[in-house]
Amino acid sequence: MLVAVIAAALLFDYINGFHDTANAIATCVSTRALTVRTAIFMAAGLNFVGAMISTKVAATIGKGIVDASSITQVVVLAGIMGAIIWNLITWYYGLPSSSSHAIIGGLAGSVVAHAGTSALHWAGLKKIITVLILSPIVGAFFGFLFMVIMMWTFRNKAPYTLNKVFRKLQIFSAAVMAFSHGTADAQKSMGVITMALVSYGSLATFEVPNWVKLSCAVAMGLGTAAGGWRIIKTVGHDFVKLQPVHGFCVETASAGVILGASAMGLPTSTTHVITSSILGVGLSKRISAVNWGVAYRIVTAWVITIPASATVGFVSYMVFSPFLGK
Repeated sequence: MLVAVIAAALLFDYINGFHDTANAIATCVSTRALTVRTAIFMAAGLNFVGAMISTKVAATIGKGIVDASSITQVVVLAGIMGAIIWNLITWYYGLPSSSSHAIIGGLAGSVVAHAGTSALHWAGLKKIITVLILSPIVGAFFGFLFMVIMMWTFRNKAPYTLNKVFRKLQIFSAAVMAFSHGTADAQKSMGVITMALVSYGSLATFEVPNWVKLSCAVAMGLGTAAGGWRIIKTVGHDFVKLQPVHGFCVETASAGVILGASAMGLPTSTTHVITSSILGVGLSKRISAVNWGVAYRIVTAWVITIPASATVGFVSYMVFSPFLGK
């Protein structure tokens, strides 16, 4: 069962990679700063590097939802399956939903199925969910602010010259965004695997082993290299039409929010931070610059992901437990 949990967590990490590839590269692909292939491989490499840097977010996920010593391998496996199934559903329909929301919802649902709501760490969950809700708002604010500053600073520059310069700068901002994605999203699987190891008794205290860091970083990098074409199209083309200067502001604002939160051990949804930053940049142009139909789909996915993945996690536990034990 422990091996099954680790394999499922790495599969989730892989899916997270191709599901969330759009977060780091959609804007630079849509503005033609990089080709799709180059952007994906750059994101894969920097996702790997970012994943190896810190384990603060992993500790928050592994200890903030439930006490690892009070759950079983079946609970963790069911929670991961809840997240995986929901990620695949939203990927199929091209919805940029949050893998962070999905894993938290999936684990919460399976824990409730196993031991009831009293087993959840409500203080930790409140902190995690508050950050997940506030971070997109902060992303939208900084996306809007950066774009206004750029428009005022370069108001007398010719658009062609400005876009030529920012197309080069955007490569750097996309690289930082890819790195920040690794510091945030790979940490979730590290936290889940370490939680399973503590629950099993392989670890006495919650400390992420080096082999867990490496395996999660590799899985995330490989998933990113596989690409997430459907979501790239939704985020990079359909939501807001972007020029290089817009893409630079989006990626800079998003990376700043994500890196700041990761440094404090706070889990963010990279998906919702960057899509909200795109919204902020779009609003700085005009309200009609935003495709509000796509915005509605994104917000809908944002609202329903935690309850939907929690439901799948709950059902997964009820299906697994008769065959695998509680």
